Amino acid sequence: MGRATDRRKVLRIDLDAADPSRVAVRRPDSLAVEEPLEIRVGPGGPGRRRPLAVTMRTPGDDLDLAIGFLLTEGLIRSAADVHTAQLCAGAETPNTYNVVDVVLAPGVPEPATDPARNFYTTSSCGVCGKASIDAVRTRSRFAVADDPLTVPAALLAELPDRLRAAQRNFDRTGGLHAAGLFTAEGELVVLREDVGRHNAVDKVVGWAVRQERLPLAGHLLLVSGRASFELTQKAWMAGVPLLAAVSAPSSLAGELAEEAGMTLVGFLRGRTMNVYAGAHRLA
Repeated sequence: MGRATDRRKVLRIDLDAADPSRVAVRRPDSLAVEEPLEIRVGPGGPGRRRPLAVTMRTPGDDLDLAIGFLLTEGLIRSAADVHTAQLCAGAETPNTYNVVDVVLAPGVPEPATDPARNFYTTSSCGVCGKASIDAVRTRSRFAVADDPLTVPAALLAELPDRLRAAQRNFDRTGGLHAAGLFTAEGELVVLREDVGRHNAVDKVVGWAVRQERLPLAGHLLLVSGRASFELTQKAWMAGVPLLAAVSAPSSLAGELAEEAGMTLVGFLRGRTMNVYAGAHRLA
């Protein structure tokens, strides 16, 4: 397993330092680790699984990341579709185990690996490699529109502080996104951090898949950054009825949330928030 943080010497400049000798000081600083993870998928038996995706991520919870990615891309439906998933040695020296090998259960179709629609993702954009908007508008099998979840707005306003308090690695680096799954009563069920906001969500979803907790009915997902189309789709694919973000949503995120019957909340800061879809779930 790789490290989530790394140390590097930096030159710290403080132009307001009272002591002139402290204006420029060399000291160690913690950085969030960013490394590639290759996801290989295929049937069992002899032979090597074919590479499906490469994502730049923070090491840790890599099996959850791979399983969550496959679920939110519509390539698997549940944990039963996966026979085995394991970290494998990569080509690096020393070995960093930046490969996840996923063996599909018998009867599960092998995903196509058309070069024109390669899944290459960066830590900032999870769907940049898709060929068209139609390729990412995956339909969920969960009817989140029927979910009776309601959350008091006052309770929702408290959750960013609860999320922030649980971000262990953010305290050290200041450079990690977080995704937290909460109950309707505001209990934090699971939290994941990553340099990529989409990776953090996939890690949460993958955890839920492996725990056989899908659909995530009656829960809400809170993300520390903005709410993109992609994150809204991932929440829908996992059966989450409410997605909240401390920053702005995109126009497509709002459209998709309305289409799915989800609640989408943005700019959740302090005692204020904007509800872009599904306002009936906020009491």
